[in-house]
Amino acid sequence: MNYLSDIEIAQHKKLVHIKHIAEKLGIDEDDLEMFGKYKAKLPLDLIDEEKIKKNNLILVTAITPTPAGEGKTTVSIGLTEGLNKIGKQATVVLREPSLGPVFGIKGGAAGGGYSQVVPMEDINLHFTGDFNAVEKANNLLAALIDNNLQSQCCNIGLDPRTILWKRVIDMNDRSLRKITIGLGGTSNGIPREDGFNITPASEVMAILCMATDFEDLKSRLGDILVGFTFDKKPVFARDLKAENAMAILLKHAIQPNLVQTLEENPAIIHGGPFANIAQGTNTIIATKMGLSLSNYVVTEAGFGADLGAEKFLNIKCVAAGLNPKCVVLVATIRALRHHGGANNEEINIPNVANVAIGFSNLEKHIENIRKFNIEPVVAINTFDSDTIEETNFIINKCKSIGVKAVVSENWAKGGEGTIALANAVVNIVESNQSTFKPLYDWNMPVKQKIEIIAKEIYGADSVDFDKKAKLNLKRIESLGFNDFAICMAKTQKSFSDNEYLRGRPEGFVVTVREIEIAAGARFIIPILGQMMRMPGLPNNPASEGMTIDENGVVAGLS
Repeated sequence: MNYLSDIEIAQHKKLVHIKHIAEKLGIDEDDLEMFGKYKAKLPLDLIDEEKIKKNNLILVTAITPTPAGEGKTTVSIGLTEGLNKIGKQATVVLREPSLGPVFGIKGGAAGGGYSQVVPMEDINLHFTGDFNAVEKANNLLAALIDNNLQSQCCNIGLDPRTILWKRVIDMNDRSLRKITIGLGGTSNGIPREDGFNITPASEVMAILCMATDFEDLKSRLGDILVGFTFDKKPVFARDLKAENAMAILLKHAIQPNLVQTLEENPAIIHGGPFANIAQGTNTIIATKMGLSLSNYVVTEAGFGADLGAEKFLNIKCVAAGLNPKCVVLVATIRALRHHGGANNEEINIPNVANVAIGFSNLEKHIENIRKFNIEPVVAINTFDSDTIEETNFIINKCKSIGVKAVVSENWAKGGEGTIALANAVVNIVESNQSTFKPLYDWNMPVKQKIEIIAKEIYGADSVDFDKKAKLNLKRIESLGFNDFAICMAKTQKSFSDNEYLRGRPEGFVVTVREIEIAAGARFIIPILGQMMRMPGLPNNPASEGMTIDENGVVAGLS
């Protein structure tokens, strides 16, 4: 059977003016800051804390990712369509895509099939310029740092060897991971080693996602730890008088973006940190905006539940005082075959035995969600290679542990394909089965918080701290940052820190190589294994398959 591609489906959709989508949320056209006819910025004064308490937050997460993909964003959008079809007022709140994956290997993040947010091309490319603003604010601070090193009159004594701040660019470019700057003589600056991260890994992105209002954003920008003086005193962005200029660049970026789904329901898209190296969820402001305007808000957290959901619950929900009512765990039969031992050539071949073995991965994620006192629903995201035997195995196995598993045909049917999933979610919400509680108290010692995540969520036997990590712990103690949340940087491909351990690994030790400080975001980042904050392109980048004709029609974007 020949299917239309995602971009073809999106291009066939006749979009309605964004003012009509705003009307569904009770927003006056005069309150919108238009970006053409189909995109708009929303003012922060629409956030209403009293309404937030009365409405329902649903988190969509997934089992451990596989090369085939699991479809969290597609399910999130489809579930929102389904909730609206059964009479619930629902809005989907998502992250913005990064250009790195768009032109690399993963593709965009606007959903797929008949569960998409549109205009798909705009969302996946420059959108409303938020990523550009984050990048420029980040790099302004980098320029101010190097300018101060060069200054004769205003030098604050920053030791170039201790500088922690890197430049960023929103592209997969491994050649920029480690560079030397300031060459070519005294007029070109102080020579030193530097490097680039990808924009979603910037602390400015993390701060944008954690800020509750503009003043909070500015304060957090000033709290960024830049490095240390020659006499070992900490230097913050505020010491360089950087926070106001950085905030000016983010003046519009702090406002959430309103777009629409293929079925003309509201979608709010804002912020874009990755979940393996950052917190992996949209902004607190966007989620609160959705909850101020809709009875149901569906949001997603990146990669598997051991990363995105854990950070969403332990970091974002605690910081923002959010109370999620249900978690949807997305699984595919292809992914369960993978975790059951199938190689890349075998994941489309029906195999109940592989699915049975791979179920252990899903079961561990179910157990983890329940540790937060939240009841999950399993969404089986369907593919043509699925069989009734494999599907029924998952449904019955989930039933045996008291979990509802529902087939979700969101890709092929949009909202019609998610009505059963929507009803399952509403049943959990309306039965008040969930009373969220975090896994740890932020006031616990840093080492203890890391160990709780590693043992309870990953299933590790113990945690080993390398020499550098132990020194980092002492620095955190001396700076008074012990009460920060923990934002693990770990491979998304396994519960462990070894990407080759599939399924539900046991008997392993997690190794913390080093620990970074995101003082503005107010979390600590333990680095597990050789995690890179600047990805590289694959042998055959997605960009090679893209075209644009003389009329500006794009093909090959996904």
